[in-house]
Amino acid sequence: MNDSEKEVKDGLFAIGGKNIAFQKNFIGLSYHNSLVKDPDINVTVSNVSFEPSCRNNWHIHHNGYQILLVTGGEGWYQEWGKPAQKLHPGDVIVTHDGVKHWHGATKDSWMSHIAITAGTPEWLEPVSDEEYGQLN
Repeated sequence: MNDSEKEVKDGLFAIGGKNIAFQKNFIGLSYHNSLVKDPDINVTVSNVSFEPSCRNNWHIHHNGYQILLVTGGEGWYQEWGKPAQKLHPGDVIVTHDGVKHWHGATKDSWMSHIAITAGTPEWLEPVSDEEYGQLN
């Protein structure tokens, strides 16, 4: 087990199970632990963890937003038309309503983040291996 895998698996929040429900919207293997899923509030809070090279498809949150709190490993976040930014523990990302984006682990590191999400996601095309492979 490398350092990033240990950091993610032994993190403050449990890694959760394999993210089978959303597997079709990811390249690679991710894990999901629902921390807050209360039908009386319109926000979910989840610990989402990514194995190396795992990333989700491009997506948009409609009538809502997404806040990512990076808790372990290294990853990437990119908004459509902008360069990708490398993520490290302690980084905070705010994705506003209607912004097309993706996020995931680097090629050589696990990554975990707390995702605070409101609204309805629209899942779009995968981040191609060619696009992803250009990131350093």
